[in-house]
Amino acid sequence: MAHFAKIDENNIVVQVVVVSNDVATDEQAGITFLQNLYKNTATWKQTSYNNNIRKNFAGIGYTYDSSKDAFISAQPYSSWTLNNDTCRWEAPVAYPDDDKQYRWNEDTTSWDAV
Repeated sequence: MAHFAKIDENNIVVQVVVVSNDVATDEQAGITFLQNLYKNTATWKQTSYNNNIRKNFAGIGYTYDSSKDAFISAQPYSSWTLNNDTCRWEAPVAYPDDDKQYRWNEDTTSWDAV
């Protein structure tokens, strides 16, 4: 199955749908099918659960960045920065490499054990 994200005029993902591979033989075929189905000329971009198309699987509220050809989630914390290679947000401090669970503390910009 192929997945497609509908992008609004602000490059925000507003819908994600599944199209059969029999129909979406390539990206343009899927786009044409969806535009005919919904009877409009909305902007659609293919996305992938495997993150092998446009860096990340599109979710509602994600932004499509045409210069990076990538879907990018909302910045989770103001201290986090976008990795331009993966188009994923990264904490300023690496997640601890042990068997414990942590949550981000924006006030201290560090990981707190749960």
